[in-house]
Amino acid sequence: MKAIIFLVSLTLLVVTHELGHLLFAKLFHTRVRRFYVFFNWKFSIFKAKKFNGKWHFLFFNSKTPESWEEANLRPEDQNNTLWGLGWIPLGGYCDIAGMVDETKGADDLEKEPQPWEYRTKPGWQRLCIISGGVLVNFISALIIYGAIFSHWGKDELPLRNATLGYEYHQVLLDQGFQNGDIIYAIDGEEQFDFTAATKKLILDKPRTATLLRGDSLVTITFSPDLLSTIVNENPKHLMTPRIPFVVKDFSAGSLGKRCGIQIGDSLVSVNGILTPASTDLTKALSTCAGDSIVLGYYRDNRYQESHILLGSDGKLGIYAVSDMSRFFTVNHIDYTLLQAIPAGISYGWETLVTYVSSLKILFTKDGAKNLGGFITIATLFPDHWDWLAFWNLTALLAVVLAFMNIIPIPGLDGGHIVITLWEMITRKPVNEKALNVIQNIGMIILLLLLVIANGNDLIKVFNQLMQ
Repeated sequence: MKAIIFLVSLTLLVVTHELGHLLFAKLFHTRVRRFYVFFNWKFSIFKAKKFNGKWHFLFFNSKTPESWEEANLRPEDQNNTLWGLGWIPLGGYCDIAGMVDETKGADDLEKEPQPWEYRTKPGWQRLCIISGGVLVNFISALIIYGAIFSHWGKDELPLRNATLGYEYHQVLLDQGFQNGDIIYAIDGEEQFDFTAATKKLILDKPRTATLLRGDSLVTITFSPDLLSTIVNENPKHLMTPRIPFVVKDFSAGSLGKRCGIQIGDSLVSVNGILTPASTDLTKALSTCAGDSIVLGYYRDNRYQESHILLGSDGKLGIYAVSDMSRFFTVNHIDYTLLQAIPAGISYGWETLVTYVSSLKILFTKDGAKNLGGFITIATLFPDHWDWLAFWNLTALLAVVLAFMNIIPIPGLDGGHIVITLWEMITRKPVNEKALNVIQNIGMIILLLLLVIANGNDLIKVFNQLMQ
């Protein structure tokens, strides 16, 4: 299910990106030969093209008919695009006439430059066409964030509202944190927001943290290699709020349900030892696997106990409530449509800045090891359809895609932008053969990055299978 949701998101991002190129190409009367969703190596699921005044369609086709190709020679049909759906669901492309890109090299261009080709357009128009994909991706992210705020609003968890404190990854426990601590300040600056505090821990190379531990304030000093340790461990979450274990539902054949536990019960102890947080209860049960326990819980504000013989897995077959707003005061902000627009723009820009700042992690000692590919991205998505999570992640990926495409690597939009700017400054076109070489170098770099990123994913999957 994660893979399906990721594929839907990726398809939406690629289509909007390529539409950005197409819209500017059409605006400047530049011919777009083909527009494909997914790749069509040797085969297309669907093709459509308008010529002779009407639409023509083909299904499950491997070769475009000569009549369709001949239509390109007629002036009235020259600007009509072939629309297609391929069978390899890993992106798509916009084939712009007269442009050396991933779809064609210099040898594939017309011998004589034509007025409707990309290469004959003024520099500023080519700059708009090549930047269109990045621009549309970023604008679409801002629109999505604005729509999210307008429809769902925004929830913010003030750090100190999580009264049971936080559960910390081993990386922070090794630095002196204890589960149940609440971050009070980082480098002397008071912290109030959960998300902001997490970003500071990862990106700001903090020196000290002041923690609220019980009724006391404790100051710890971070080791200089904190960032490299985080990168090496690659934790999914550095810190998560500790919440009580309140029964939400049961798995099939649940042991807890058979022993009389009901939905809404709050499980608070094992063998008389208090377990105020869900993680405490889970750890206590795992240590008692295969043994008889006394499970303490509250039902309708009355304390009760049940004697249960645990199985070898130490589990009760119970799902806990995960909604933090059930237990803590979460600041919810509602937006009108007019308020949501600037809020979405501000949040989108903040997301871009945070993402760019986080790229420095790649240049640490173990940064390349944590470069993730399609599997890593897919695991970010939930295993069930959740519209809020889907749109949040799609907007985030739109920001990432926009920035990554503007990096000046040959083969990416950023590489084309640099070449176009060079031509505008020197007033001399770059040789088409040289463009072909630059494009090939760029594709090699991109393929190497794909191999490294997806290779890391496969290594992680293999290690998990071997454990």
